[in-house]
Amino acid sequence: MKRITTIILLTIGLSLNGSAQDQLNKMQLADNLFNRDEYFKSLSIYLDLAKKNQTKVHVVERAADCYRLMNDYDNAEVWYQKAVAYPDAQVIDHFYYAEMLLRNKKFKEARGEYKVYADYENAEILPLKLAAIDSAQKWIQNPSAAYILQNEQKFNSKYSDWGLNYLDKSEFIFISDRKTNAKQQAINASNGDGYYKLYKATDTVVTAVELKVKNNPIFSGNYHIGPIALTSSGDTAYITVTTTVPKSKLSIDDKTIGTAQTLYTRRLQLIVANKVNGEWTNFKNFSYNRVKEFSIGHAALAKNGSTLYFSSDMPEGEGGTDIWYCTKKADGNWDAPVNCGKLINTKENEAFPTLSADGKRLYFSSKGLPGMGGFDIFRADGKDAAWSMPVNLKYPLNSTSDDFYYSTSNDTTGYISSNREGGKGSDDIYSFNYDRTKSTDRPPFIAKLPNIKERAAPVDNGPLNPKNIITSGSPGIAKGGFVPSPQPSSAVVELKKGEGVILINIYYDLNKSNIREDAAEELDRLVQILKEHPSIRLEVASHTDSRAPSTYNMILSRKRADAAVAYMVKRGIATDRLVPIGYGDTRLLNTCRKGEYCTEDEHQLNRRTEVHILQE
Repeated sequence: MKRITTIILLTIGLSLNGSAQDQLNKMQLADNLFNRDEYFKSLSIYLDLAKKNQTKVHVVERAADCYRLMNDYDNAEVWYQKAVAYPDAQVIDHFYYAEMLLRNKKFKEARGEYKVYADYENAEILPLKLAAIDSAQKWIQNPSAAYILQNEQKFNSKYSDWGLNYLDKSEFIFISDRKTNAKQQAINASNGDGYYKLYKATDTVVTAVELKVKNNPIFSGNYHIGPIALTSSGDTAYITVTTTVPKSKLSIDDKTIGTAQTLYTRRLQLIVANKVNGEWTNFKNFSYNRVKEFSIGHAALAKNGSTLYFSSDMPEGEGGTDIWYCTKKADGNWDAPVNCGKLINTKENEAFPTLSADGKRLYFSSKGLPGMGGFDIFRADGKDAAWSMPVNLKYPLNSTSDDFYYSTSNDTTGYISSNREGGKGSDDIYSFNYDRTKSTDRPPFIAKLPNIKERAAPVDNGPLNPKNIITSGSPGIAKGGFVPSPQPSSAVVELKKGEGVILINIYYDLNKSNIREDAAEELDRLVQILKEHPSIRLEVASHTDSRAPSTYNMILSRKRADAAVAYMVKRGIATDRLVPIGYGDTRLLNTCRKGEYCTEDEHQLNRRTEVHILQE
């Protein structure tokens, strides 16, 4: 998926005087083109420089960057491999090399490159990336039987096709940058293809959707149009477009030192349109467009038309792009945007929100929640800013590439978009069928604790007070998080591969990882189960609450997992049957994230040890 259209869409302008342009050498020209996001043009110059033995690390790095930003992952991997071989290569090259290796399913090599990057630059990102590798390997080996995925070649071309939405039962609308008329169509300098336009499709025919506004350049052929969201009645549309206002009215972002080149940004905005007598008309700006400051795009509308969700990098978000919403007022106008909250949004990018048929479930893509790499599709139940814990839809809906724009009319069939390998083009549209009877997608359940002792909870890792243990047959909600119904500890042997049990009787003293006496009793029960069922192999996963730095929490959780494994090994369980892993504060069960006030009992829900069946 093209970086410049997924989130913020940076279309770069240029201002050069004639004499300065004449004096540019090839390297400077390539760099100027690159800084304007004209990767297609700059790449040819970098490759030419490389052929002429001018293979400075900068040339190799930029060639790799161009391939990555043009979504040519195979060539990007080759050139990043060359880049990291230079002693003066940038540390970020190791990160991008790891990203390409992960995308290309070279998991062992990706793990090594992420560790190099973490050692020198950013240790905090390592747990998320290693978890992505583990998830990718595990989920690809054990794909969800509930989903059947198919590339819809009737919609796809050798170009980028994505963002499919329903017009009615037999018609669809999506966007594509395919070239329909090479002589007249404007060329996108970032990749050499066309700009995104809307296309209408049936099972047999794909036709361009013409949006013409007399004396108004909103839908200029020189910029991107789409995707589009429709009301349930189909008479109102919210269309994502690149702003076409004159560059003189846009804010200058940067002036390259030593040149006369001036850079500015074209951002995304929402255009509202009405259908009258079968034609789209009455085009107007969404109330909160601010193209000089931030982007708004990728709209999704609740079934009753009263709530509008979208992605934006507007201020006061969690970081990157977030999912926001507006509610419609009695006079038909929209209230100010509200962030969907910390459970949905992370410091990375969240985008492409869509809704289930009944409007009670949000689907979106995230790079900041635990997944397989790239954008992964998640779902969460609720509305506005009150959501359950997001659930990763796993493989085959997700992959090590970018997976996004989940669209459904009945919650059992629908479409996603993905740039995974094996497709027809850059981004492709895939259909899916979901069989609920084959779904094994359940969260870990809390094991019921016999004879639990009541004691005061310490600041960190005290036991859960018995009055807070849910003993009814119905799930409970703890500050926006799902708390599964309790089950007997002996239910471990009834689990299938991939399922888990939260052992809430294993807890620790503040800043300690040693096994306490009361935790030992629970582990002794688990040891007995493992001896009775010698074919079971477990992942032993420990977690912390969100307090204390994340890097520290990651180390502490791994020490606790190691301690639990060591305890069971000492009592006769083979080492190779137990895999310790620490998740720190990356997998909270509720909304008690950093900076969020929570009670000790609510924090306790996150201070837990889980076991997951790796092999039955």
